Amino acid sequence: MSDKPLLTHATETIEAGSKSFATASKLFDAQTRRSALMLYAWCRHCDDVTDGQTLGFKAADAPTDTPEARIALLRALTLEAYAGKPMREPNFAAFQEVALEHQIPPALALDHLEGFAMDVRDERYRTFDDTLRYCYHVAGVVGLMMARVMGVRDEAVLDRACDLGLAFQLTNIARDIVEDAAIGRCYLPEAWLQEEGLRADTLTDRAHRPALARLAARLVDEAEPYYTSAHAGLAGLPLRSAWAIATAHGVYREIGVKVKGAGVNAWDTRQGTSKAGKLALLAKGALMAVSSRGASSSPRPSALWQRPRAQDDRYARATPPAA
Repeated sequence: MSDKPLLTHATETIEAGSKSFATASKLFDAQTRRSALMLYAWCRHCDDVTDGQTLGFKAADAPTDTPEARIALLRALTLEAYAGKPMREPNFAAFQEVALEHQIPPALALDHLEGFAMDVRDERYRTFDDTLRYCYHVAGVVGLMMARVMGVRDEAVLDRACDLGLAFQLTNIARDIVEDAAIGRCYLPEAWLQEEGLRADTLTDRAHRPALARLAARLVDEAEPYYTSAHAGLAGLPLRSAWAIATAHGVYREIGVKVKGAGVNAWDTRQGTSKAGKLALLAKGALMAVSSRGASSSPRPSALWQRPRAQDDRYARATPPAA
């Protein structure tokens, strides 16, 4: 294992990989922040390993194995972490501490790895439900794991945490349509593309920007009910955690608003939130967190996508007994 302390390693990872979440994470209490950062470091590491990257950028040395082999290794190391085996790789040592301390079900971690496997398989997304299924694996399940780090065990609150992950990923897809297309990936439903007379392999053509702007706006609009549902889950979180999540909620939602507002120019520069904007959203997040105390929560709309249940049963045979 690296001599660098796990928290230092995780902090450096998030500051390089996600400035938006790095800002929000500073609002957690010390122990929750430690676990959140180390969980993020594992998620980032698995994403990078799958793509042969470092913190989202091309690695200096090209990997010599296949993406399928890398996914298999990540799964094996994840199961070893759950089995309590000593972990030499710092990101897995960090994950082991978080997963065992907060009793994160192994199925959630394996579900997250399945999201990377979907990319490796070049999965196709025929319908919007198919896109939401991908969003669940790469982001909704992260919301579930993060909620457990914050002490949540109530299934209704976990549903709201998953919804926030779905909303985040829909926003990311809208922001990154052209960037993703440049590397041969498309998460837009094929049915939507057909309505616009588009194909996945033509999305980088600037002539299609008006159609892309309509599709991005559609994604941003589809994210709104999930942001609304996630807001209702703040009451189930400790106050400081609610502040952090409310801030992240605001930052990512604002990115979607900017993508929609920029129209055909949305992909000329990467849409984000300025430092001043983040500070304003920090204050707004505080108000949201405080106002959520004691608030009653209405039932989650049945029309929203339903996350998988009984995750442990689906992976029971794959999980080794603890050492």
